[in-house]
Amino acid sequence: MVDFNHYVELATPLLDKYGYFALFGAIFVEGFGIPAPGQTLLIASSILAGRGELDIVAVVVVAWLAAVLGNSVGYAIGAWGGKKLFYKVGFSPKHFAKVEHYFEKHGGWMIVGARFFEGLRQLNGIVAGSMGMPWLRFSFYNMLGATLWVAFWGLGTYWASEHTAAIAHALKVIEPYVIVMAAIAFSLVLAYILTTRSFSPKTFLQRKPNQAGLPSNLELRKPDKESS
Repeated sequence: MVDFNHYVELATPLLDKYGYFALFGAIFVEGFGIPAPGQTLLIASSILAGRGELDIVAVVVVAWLAAVLGNSVGYAIGAWGGKKLFYKVGFSPKHFAKVEHYFEKHGGWMIVGARFFEGLRQLNGIVAGSMGMPWLRFSFYNMLGATLWVAFWGLGTYWASEHTAAIAHALKVIEPYVIVMAAIAFSLVLAYILTTRSFSPKTFLQRKPNQAGLPSNLELRKPDKESS
């Protein structure tokens, strides 16, 4: 479990030295898959703003721009070569088409929700680009997700800066459960997409030899009757 207060303490000297550039850079590169403490720096920046050391308006604007632009770069990367990456990790064209179809229906809200989960946030734009989501649709949900994310972690932390210790403790308690539930939900959705519901033993046995993986020239001979 990550120590929330420890990361804020580490981020504060970085923000003291580089200010808004550190905040922008971390969130921006995080948007296209590079691990960086973007969310931690956003929280730390909001705490410093609550102390009067940074301007909360500047923190919110910088974080929002970095989030939108970073995920836009991720989208471009995904649109350029993301599909090949999916094939390399084991996706077949058929499986990819199923995921693409599901993403076409529900991808917008997946982009918004993924913004709040570590690991998913970094791959958000890359996946959207790989799935061929239209640019305008992606941009809308990308900006909506960035707005909600910055409002929650930026403004929310700023307004609740006097209760940072309580918030950190609550996050420490619920984070393992959130991660487990997110992993289970993702696994169930992926299993639902990739598996067909039409399989049954009866249909399997009724398939022709070449459909069942047997040689097409295999002849099934009936046993000779025993001579009386």
